[in-house]
Amino acid sequence: MAEAYVQVTTTTDSRKEAAELARSAVTGRLAACAQLVGPIASTYWWEGEIESAEEWMVLFKTTTDCFEDLAAQITEQHSYDTPEIIATPVVAGSAEYLSWVREQTTEAPLGQEGV
Repeated sequence: MAEAYVQVTTTTDSRKEAAELARSAVTGRLAACAQLVGPIASTYWWEGEIESAEEWMVLFKTTTDCFEDLAAQITEQHSYDTPEIIATPVVAGSAEYLSWVREQTTEAPLGQEGV
């Protein structure tokens, strides 16, 4: 597998924000696909206290070439001060699917075709 692919994960406190992050990344061709999972129960340290919250997870399917721009977009649009942005390498996958991910993330963003 010559190309490098990653699954990028973030979480947020609402389905609406998760859907907006997903749509923005796919529209901008920074991810070929984004899946929403939730609600999920999260327990974590924040400002010296243990917190628990209901969150929504977004899983972005993309390439390592797109990671920095996707991470910047998530950070800019996210409501959290410190959003989770984790890239997990795809070590193997269907050649057809990975080819599709590459194609979808190298085409022009929606509305910018031919620019």
